[in-house]
Amino acid sequence: MQKKRWKPLVLLRKVLTCAICSIALMALFSVHVPVFPSSEVPQFSDPFKLPTRLSAERSWTQELVPPHSKAPLPSPKLNGANGILDFDKLWKRPLNRDFVQCIEPTLNYTSPQESQGYLLVHSNGGLNQMRAGICDMVAVARIINATLVIPELDKRSFWNDTSNFSDVFDEDHFINTLANDIKVIKKLPKEFANATRAVKHFRSWSGMDYYENEIGSLWEDYQVIRAAKSDSRLANNNLPPEIQKLRCRACYEALRFAPRIEAFGKLLVERMRSYGPYIALHLRFEKDMLAFSGCTHDLLPAEAEELRIIRENTPYWKRKDIDSEEERSKGACPLTPKEVGIFLTALGYPSNTPIYVAAGEIYGGDSHMIDFRSRYPLLMSKEILASVEELEPFKDYASQLAALDYIVSIESDVFISSHSGNMARAVEGHRRFLGHRKTISPDRKSLVRLFDKLEQGTIMEGKKMSNRIIELHKKRLGSPRKRRGPVSGTRGMDRFRSEEAFYVNPLPDCLCRRESPHTNNSLAME
Repeated sequence: MQKKRWKPLVLLRKVLTCAICSIALMALFSVHVPVFPSSEVPQFSDPFKLPTRLSAERSWTQELVPPHSKAPLPSPKLNGANGILDFDKLWKRPLNRDFVQCIEPTLNYTSPQESQGYLLVHSNGGLNQMRAGICDMVAVARIINATLVIPELDKRSFWNDTSNFSDVFDEDHFINTLANDIKVIKKLPKEFANATRAVKHFRSWSGMDYYENEIGSLWEDYQVIRAAKSDSRLANNNLPPEIQKLRCRACYEALRFAPRIEAFGKLLVERMRSYGPYIALHLRFEKDMLAFSGCTHDLLPAEAEELRIIRENTPYWKRKDIDSEEERSKGACPLTPKEVGIFLTALGYPSNTPIYVAAGEIYGGDSHMIDFRSRYPLLMSKEILASVEELEPFKDYASQLAALDYIVSIESDVFISSHSGNMARAVEGHRRFLGHRKTISPDRKSLVRLFDKLEQGTIMEGKKMSNRIIELHKKRLGSPRKRRGPVSGTRGMDRFRSEEAFYVNPLPDCLCRRESPHTNNSLAME
């Protein structure tokens, strides 16, 4: 009787057990759990993938929807130890080696002496050429005991930019920051408006003796000296430490961009950051650069002829007959967009890498960007990151647009330039000053040899070529090193011209090593 009573209960328990097992099995099979062999890497969907084709009518700098209206995209995920190592290899800064900024005046530094007269400055060139020139003129004003009148920006160059100093830079900040170094005023006093001026082309790369004696002696006959040009007028080396530190204070503290440019530049940085770590690429493939340099590799004959005519008709460009292939073989030409794509791939940057293209209008537009964009679809620019309305206040002013590119480039995780022009040099020096942020300087002379072999089919893209390019650039990543002096055997102006410019590398003048028990005082060149 007892057994009969328990039989229904046992049967019920078995039924319930079967039901639970069935439910568990259904749940298990409804979830897709991929299993990857240990030798394989899973192919996750690319969160940064953009369409690789745009309509023929749409420029590479346009998108259907402005990116700032999108939700931020997640950063690329890293998987395991290899992923972490790859991330470090691609994005990590070079070791700073205990270098810190040291630009404060010493205890012996004095306030500005009584001014002997006024220094007027006509800045020449593009934004970054003018920046360097203005900072040098601050130092010159200190050397010759002059009151510096706010410099005039170049309005006659290729870009026809009508910006005034206060449109590009924070004028009041500039004056106040330099108050303990020199006196700066906004305008020449009215009583000197018609005074006779000594108009001088200061000698290039000049030192203290030239300015103290030859230029300083002009105060005996004039109360106003006008510098007709500002670029490369002060020596890179062999100047007193206080003058070198002043140049750095002028460049990295006093010469700040106008508030509206600073604010909008930082907004562009935030929008780039929403895509994860990013490269800022100074892609020097604009019409003016190609016309000036005479570099026509990969261009159509009609395009090369157009550039030749521009060069011929620009009177202040002295070189007219240029052999493009000879210049390219010497590493003097900018890398083409196609070559930059090959270079980045060889370094190991994946196709989903966000890249900010810091440049003006790319010559030839889409036709020269197709190969690059097929490798790296996430090409961004200020024109993509911002709406037409946001860019409207800046659009007709080349210096202001260049300032926006400068800000995004300074703040990037990696900076690369296809050519060592004025902006590339200025950004490299500023990034060194800010803690040696990763800055890759392509070895163009070696790269074009590899690219030519690739085009001829004698080598192929792959691990071997990649290893070769990585090896070539191990010491070209922005690590701390002393500024390079003149090339051995050069003389006269060629000797000065061969030196590394002061603002490309402010070490040792403005970067000093923090003393510590483990400090290694040797400093190898990159």
